[in-house]
Amino acid sequence: MNRTMRRIAGWMLALGWPLAAAAQDGITPTSVLIGQSAAFSGPAAQLGVHMRDGAKLWLDHVNAQGGIHGRTIQLRTRDDKYEANLAAENTRRFVNDDRVFALFAYVGTPTSQASLPIFTEARVPFVAPFTGAELLRQPFNRYVFNVRASYYDETEAIVDHLYRIGARRIAVFHQADSYGQAGLDGTTRALVKRNLKVHAAGTVQRNSTEVTEAVKTLNASQPDAVVMISAYASTAEFVRQMKKAGSVASFYTVSFVGSKALADALGDDGHGVTISQVVPFPWSPLTPVVREYLEFARRAQVEVNFSTLEGFIAAKVLTEGLRRAGRDLTRDRFIAALESIGNHDFGGFGVSFSPSSHSGSRFVDLAMIGRGGKFVR
Repeated sequence: MNRTMRRIAGWMLALGWPLAAAAQDGITPTSVLIGQSAAFSGPAAQLGVHMRDGAKLWLDHVNAQGGIHGRTIQLRTRDDKYEANLAAENTRRFVNDDRVFALFAYVGTPTSQASLPIFTEARVPFVAPFTGAELLRQPFNRYVFNVRASYYDETEAIVDHLYRIGARRIAVFHQADSYGQAGLDGTTRALVKRNLKVHAAGTVQRNSTEVTEAVKTLNASQPDAVVMISAYASTAEFVRQMKKAGSVASFYTVSFVGSKALADALGDDGHGVTISQVVPFPWSPLTPVVREYLEFARRAQVEVNFSTLEGFIAAKVLTEGLRRAGRDLTRDRFIAALESIGNHDFGGFGVSFSPSSHSGSRFVDLAMIGRGGKFVR
């Protein structure tokens, strides 16, 4: 035990607090330190900014009320620019230098994948990543808690909708990385279920908008629809070029794209693009958690969109786990507390964990970009 930890232990003894919490990284008598690595610059920056801002709406509220069991939640963020190597380095720094209690709201599949062996070896909980990749779900990992639905759930909903409206030639445009592969696998799986196969496929490199070859390939195949699995900048460029080339395909993508970011990037070309969503419609106050979120967002002047709502809900799940873990906080107690969240209603959004399942939700809805960049259901 180093000098700082001995000092904290002395404080806790003087206050009559149990020493078990003193030995846990990231905990003091008055705070819990949480780490987040996400894109805060570069082509995917809006995703990290929105996820963080939405989470802070709830965390700031909790802290203003005195925190959880007398501890405020301190969120420390690091920019990984949506690059796997930077995310891995950030995770090592969080674990080894900052000694955070838990990791929270990472953004992206390749970044989470690169961090996975680091936080697993260190036995640090990894809560509410902004990705639906199966690699964080199978095989089961005790330290990973997924709040959102999976990409398999999202692509199943998209393909089911397309099949019902008569689309059969369904192509895929995807990033050439683990995120893109996850979406391609999910789409393929949903198509096979309906005795179909991927009509054509095109790729783009991560953090690139060079989509010319993908456009040539997919437009030549004359698809009924294209399922797009990429970040918002490359997705927007792909849609623009496909429309310019005369394509009459309909365009669908999954929630990770960042719906508001995509709508902003597309401008007038966005009308009709449909996006699967893993949280309720953020402009509908009929859902209790959305009504609460809208009030907090208005007061803090935070942009209302699907991603900030997801951050808000993720923070609610995090703090519910801390609350259930009790005053004598340890990582093991926190994990057990999250696993006790069975069929819990977070104001119209259900989350269910157990000791054998850390996939909290399968909620998926579809929303379309309408006129003027506004979303319709």
